[in-house]
Amino acid sequence: MQGGTDFAAAGGAGRLVAVVVTYDRLGPLKVTLARLLEAEAAHLAAVVVIDNASGDGTADWLDGQDDPRLFVHRCETNLGGAGGFARGMRLAVEECDADVLVVMDDDARPVPGALAAFHAAPRAPDRAVAAAVRYPGGGICEMNRPGLNPFARPSVFLGALAGLFRGRARAAWHVPDADFEGTAPREIDMGSFVGLFVPREAIARCGYPDPGLFLYGDDVIYSLGLRRAGIAIDFDPALHFEHDCETYAAGQGTRTQGPLWKLYYLQRNRLIMYRRAAGPLFWLFGPLLALAWGGRARGPGARRVWARAALDGLARRTDRPHDEILRLARAP
Repeated sequence: MQGGTDFAAAGGAGRLVAVVVTYDRLGPLKVTLARLLEAEAAHLAAVVVIDNASGDGTADWLDGQDDPRLFVHRCETNLGGAGGFARGMRLAVEECDADVLVVMDDDARPVPGALAAFHAAPRAPDRAVAAAVRYPGGGICEMNRPGLNPFARPSVFLGALAGLFRGRARAAWHVPDADFEGTAPREIDMGSFVGLFVPREAIARCGYPDPGLFLYGDDVIYSLGLRRAGIAIDFDPALHFEHDCETYAAGQGTRTQGPLWKLYYLQRNRLIMYRRAAGPLFWLFGPLLALAWGGRARGPGARRVWARAALDGLARRTDRPHDEILRLARAP
């Protein structure tokens, strides 16, 4: 791993190390690293950048950076977001001796003062913390809105069930807008890999994200794993991040599925996520859900990808190589 060898002194919450995963987005990455490295060394000891084999000049630009807090690891192939975060978090612990990690995409970053605010408040070693993530214009970033596990909280489950008939089921198990305007942290079950602060104790209990998930839902699955391991997660509205993303339309929460290989990961990982959340109850609805998704597949290619995603998701199989998924999606 390319980088310096001097470590900054720890802040109030211990040695904080940022993990940034990037792929072919040099422009946003420059903004994110500039923002992170503006933080005082006591508030941010190091930044680990995982370059997922970018082909847009990212490697050359990173080679030219000389900040001693910057550690760069270039992957030979694209590991996806899940693989990148798994590798970056491991390097942050093993190479940078992190007490706490904070993870983010290359187009996301803390607002000025957010890391100082993290250190200023008491932080327990067995509690993760999720930041409030907004678009640069100030709207709440839907793809990073924290959530509650309805299968672990009966009142949330009943609210989601009632919301199905009003088209508002999602609102019942996500943190409401009012909580973003508050000041007091509240416990959640699901966070995103933008502004998630993970203490070392959590990694000792839960391990690292599953790199085989590759893309979509890896953060929710990991969050649910933290909760299962007895690690609490607090949503702290006083910690502000911005996400200048294009995968969701601002305020809409509508994902662009894109090519068929992405559909495979989306469908497979959704099934794995629901099983992690619901436990044994998953078998009451999971197979039916997979069939319902398959009914919306159009064309032989989409149906072929759906079938493989459904089988792998139900079996929780995440070891299928990415090249195999690409070949499956391209097959006539």
